[in-house]
Amino acid sequence: MGCWTQEKSGTWIFPTVILCIYGFFYMMKPSEPFLIPYLTAPDKNLTIDEVTNQIFPVWTYSYLALLFPVFLITDYARYKPIIILQGVSFIITWLLLLFAHGVVAMQVVEFFYGMVTATEVAYYAYIYSVVSTEHYQKATSYCRSITLAAATVAAVLGQLLVSLAHVSYFHLNAITLASLSLAFACSFFLPTPQKSMFFHKDASPEHLHGTVKSPESSTSGPNEPSGCQGDGAPAPPDTRPTPEQPADQAQPQNQALRVLVQLCWDLRDCYGSRKLLYWSLWWALATAGFNQVVNYIQVLWDFRAPSHSSAVYNGAVEAIATLLSSVASLTVGYVKVNWDLFGELALGVFSAMDAGCLFLMHFTANIWAGYASYLVFKACYMLLITIATFQIAVNLSMERYALMFGFNNFLALVIQTILTVVVVDLKGLGLDIVIQFLIYGSYFAVIAGIFLLRSICMLVAIKCKRKILRFCEEPLSLAEHKSKQHIIAVYTTRL
Repeated sequence: MGCWTQEKSGTWIFPTVILCIYGFFYMMKPSEPFLIPYLTAPDKNLTIDEVTNQIFPVWTYSYLALLFPVFLITDYARYKPIIILQGVSFIITWLLLLFAHGVVAMQVVEFFYGMVTATEVAYYAYIYSVVSTEHYQKATSYCRSITLAAATVAAVLGQLLVSLAHVSYFHLNAITLASLSLAFACSFFLPTPQKSMFFHKDASPEHLHGTVKSPESSTSGPNEPSGCQGDGAPAPPDTRPTPEQPADQAQPQNQALRVLVQLCWDLRDCYGSRKLLYWSLWWALATAGFNQVVNYIQVLWDFRAPSHSSAVYNGAVEAIATLLSSVASLTVGYVKVNWDLFGELALGVFSAMDAGCLFLMHFTANIWAGYASYLVFKACYMLLITIATFQIAVNLSMERYALMFGFNNFLALVIQTILTVVVVDLKGLGLDIVIQFLIYGSYFAVIAGIFLLRSICMLVAIKCKRKILRFCEEPLSLAEHKSKQHIIAVYTTRL
């Protein structure tokens, strides 16, 4: 009976369901597409310049400051406490958003929202610590699809409540707070994982070298009752520390140092691959620009069509953008393309489309053209980030993928912080919102230029190599053969 209970608590279905419920409620924020109209309404009475240049940059700075320590603490604390911390940060954020006033209070709101986004790593990493590798794909699919569905439902609900029921932005935020409170309550039902990716893992050679342990090679822990093992299975070896080997248990600071050293070695190995290096470069550069655009797009919309005198359709636009993004991401799984050959060309072409959309947002005063440009921009980015994620993940183990995912996002945040300091913050240029989108368009144009140039050079090199190979296959006399070998050597050296 005890074995049955233990097996039931260890199944992958229960934590996946709880995590999906948590993800649904924490993404159910119908007020989010209407943040700028709410902050600039008479209740908060903030100006566009205050929101853009003084309040929003605090989120970027706090996110950057918290991301790396939270990443390490998340793994050390085994995820669940950090998910609970995220729920607390959500509640504090929306309580302040509802009842606090003034620039300083909203800056505190942005700090706690930085805590929320920094702790998101716990949500996406938790599932891999409680399910076996054969269930990774299903569990990941369920968790990501439920958050996507919740974001779409929230945007549609928010738009319907504002346009048809004329619900105030204050009450919209109150609904969001209620949803986040339910998410916080769900987090307590999550089982605490017994392992994590870096600090709490089996000390096997496979883990030490960053590979994923196969399901067939995993065994029960030494503290499991012997009756819970499979019939005829040999008892696992005792892995408890012996008196001659107490180092990791007696000196936790050495364990932390060992993990940091291992992370550095893993990063060196990951970025030593030229293919992964270029995909990661695009990931960091494009994600920085994408986050910057998403963070300030509502400000541009409010500038083009002020919310106090125009109908606001932010919720509908976000819902359509989410659906288009999901369709674009889903399309990647069915398109048969040699991404090794044409991947960088795709990065260049779609980044150029993103740049064109941002330039259109800058030059057009028509709000509908701005909405349409945002839809295309977000769909193109989501298409490319799906390809990049797949190309990186297919070549790495789960531990190294999580590490590279976190480090790429950290680099993106560093670049985003530089953009914020230079372009947005009053201590920098403090540019108005329209000029900002001209800068962002130029930024994506540079990204497109880098990858288009690389893809063209690569395709030309491949074409030359094919000509050389065909040249090698032609039957020649001995003298002609010697001459041909000399030509091949020259071409090969130059390539």
